[in-house]
Amino acid sequence: MAESFGSDAERYDQARPRYPQAMVDRIATGSPGPDILDVGCGTGIAARQFQQTGRTVLGVEPDARMADVARRLGTEVEVAAFEAWDPAGRHFDAVIAGQAWHWIDPVAGAAKAARVLRPGARLAAFWNVFRLPSDLAEALAAVCRRVMPDAPFDFRAVTQAGLDVYQPILARAADGIRAAGAFGEPEQWRFDWEWTYTRDAWLEQIPTQGAFTRLPPAELAEVLEGVGAAIDAMGGSFTMPYATVVITAPRTAPA
Repeated sequence: MAESFGSDAERYDQARPRYPQAMVDRIATGSPGPDILDVGCGTGIAARQFQQTGRTVLGVEPDARMADVARRLGTEVEVAAFEAWDPAGRHFDAVIAGQAWHWIDPVAGAAKAARVLRPGARLAAFWNVFRLPSDLAEALAAVCRRVMPDAPFDFRAVTQAGLDVYQPILARAADGIRAAGAFGEPEQWRFDWEWTYTRDAWLEQIPTQGAFTRLPPAELAEVLEGVGAAIDAMGGSFTMPYATVVITAPRTAPA
């Protein structure tokens, strides 16, 4: 699944949500300098937001298709899996990871981050967590049960559970940071916000989500038709509540 997001990297960049400015500012202003490493940077969505604060961002991304889009949009990227990436003696004032840290070994990833972070610099992994309106979640679950009867999870439970679904991911990230032994105690930050989606905007995002990136075109079209009909019944748009959750800790041991 991790390798499937680049199958339509342009759509991914256009459709995926951005991150709240309050989070970007808190990480950026709390860093001891301007140099940021973006792990699993994808198409550079988070990187560009940090660049807009005056920071210099280097991305590391395993998918060359995603990296190509990020470069074209203004982010320097090196293609590699983070655990195998060679920092070549470089150090940074923050290591960030948006929607990516769960694809990385949490202990090896934290240890690698510790190697490249200056003392007082920060590791910050963050995720956008959404909670679909109940009517839309039920419609999505119904069409997915019909089109994807062998799916290993209940779509309504996933899209309605919000942060509950992410707690194991957050706990693994925090435990990995502790195991690395070079950071202060991990903290969890939360930033609540919301976004109004039109029918077309939400249907554009669905194919970029991990549950659907490998779905055959005919089956994906059926999912989009069912979800589109549900949004039409809601008046053609809906407001999505988001919580952007950050697991973060400062580098404390000498580099």
